[in-house]
Amino acid sequence: MVFACSDSRVCPSHVLDFQPGEAFMVRNIANMVPPYDKTKYSGVGAAIEYAVLHLKVENIVVIGHSCCGGIKGLMSIPDDGATSSSLSFEEQCHNCEKEAVNVSLGNLLTYPFVREAVVKKTLVLKGAHYDFVKGSFELWDLDFKIFPCLTV
Repeated sequence: MVFACSDSRVCPSHVLDFQPGEAFMVRNIANMVPPYDKTKYSGVGAAIEYAVLHLKVENIVVIGHSCCGGIKGLMSIPDDGATSSSLSFEEQCHNCEKEAVNVSLGNLLTYPFVREAVVKKTLVLKGAHYDFVKGSFELWDLDFKIFPCLTV
């Protein structure tokens, strides 16, 4: 399963060299995966449930990308000035593009069936960033340090 941005400059099948039918794709603004408790009547939640429980996908990859308009919009929201950065706006957006992927990976673990599959090692979550300006692709995984729930 692949989560990618709706941006037409990014084609996940091309980036990952997939043939038609090789991956279940979900595309939305800034490739965001909301937490489980925010997905009531959501197409995103339904897609995750279908892919994990019915298609039995073995991997979920969330792909962010360079020059993301959704991230730029998020970063353009005025703040209260409590923080400052020596980084340029473009550098901040680049960092946010990658961190948004990590947040989505964490949000995937709020889905009980995703968490269970990760604990059972039948599902792997990976993050990625595609820089279409440089032509580079970075893939990573996070060490979630999750353990099965104990019942007494």
